[in-house]
Amino acid sequence: MLDVRRLRLLRELKIRGTLAEVADALQYSPSSVSQQLALLEKEVGVELLRKTGRRVQLTPQAEVLVAHTAQLLETMEQAEADLAASLTTVTGTVRIAVFQSAALALMPDTLTRMGAAYPEVRIEMIQREPETALHETWARDFDLVIAEQYPGHAAPRYPELDRIKLTTDAIRLAVPPRSPDQPPITSLEDTAELPWVMEPRGAASRHWAEQACRSAGFEPDVRFETADLQAQMRLIESGNAVALMPDLVWIGRGTTAQLLDLPGNPHRTIFTSVRRSSVQRPAILAARETLAAAAASVAQTDDGGVPTGDAS
Repeated sequence: MLDVRRLRLLRELKIRGTLAEVADALQYSPSSVSQQLALLEKEVGVELLRKTGRRVQLTPQAEVLVAHTAQLLETMEQAEADLAASLTTVTGTVRIAVFQSAALALMPDTLTRMGAAYPEVRIEMIQREPETALHETWARDFDLVIAEQYPGHAAPRYPELDRIKLTTDAIRLAVPPRSPDQPPITSLEDTAELPWVMEPRGAASRHWAEQACRSAGFEPDVRFETADLQAQMRLIESGNAVALMPDLVWIGRGTTAQLLDLPGNPHRTIFTSVRRSSVQRPAILAARETLAAAAASVAQTDDGGVPTGDAS
């Protein structure tokens, strides 16, 4: 009988690439991971790993085991979900990966609602970029991910993950407060000579913003890079930058920035994903239900929560 824990280590090596990363993810020592995989080789009686420089490569026989291990883990997770569903009380831990604007706009209300309705469910939340979080949820680091998709920019898909739309929010041009000393900004084209703030390269929002500027006929002068959207908002409000911002970032706070509509009224889609084998786990169902209620509450506020005043 093969040891499931050792099989999982082999699959983790396939996913993460190095023994050190496997050890870090599962809180083992690298030597312990290596020893367990050596024991697995003895159990199956065939070579599973080959050294290629400083790394190890899975043999074709190891790939066969990894494929079966994925099916085995899905079956075990489904069994756990069915067992939890048979109970009368919703309990357990739900590990959620979420990007910053959703964490700020949706999670406080979600946690309050969960605490009131499902006090025996423990929610653990970690901020992650959506592309990374989707992969880590597939790899079983998280139970649920809140991710985003920009128009014309598809988020990564994994066959083992489902996808349910949570909400949408408009993307607008955010510019500094009106000043009598500066010419008015009324369109994206008016920002061609202005300093921009954007997320670091590789982020979907950065790619989408650059393409929007290029479609408007100019290359944006990106002087400031930060993944911290609150820092971006401060740069805009202080008159030092412009940016393309989704409405969700303004939830729960006022702003002196001007928010200008873009041609075509583009919207970002926010969705949740979980592994299909755990989709019926009561705690996950409860978390999704509560997130949907929090998102609906946001959508019912003034124009999706976009502040008024100088905003357009």
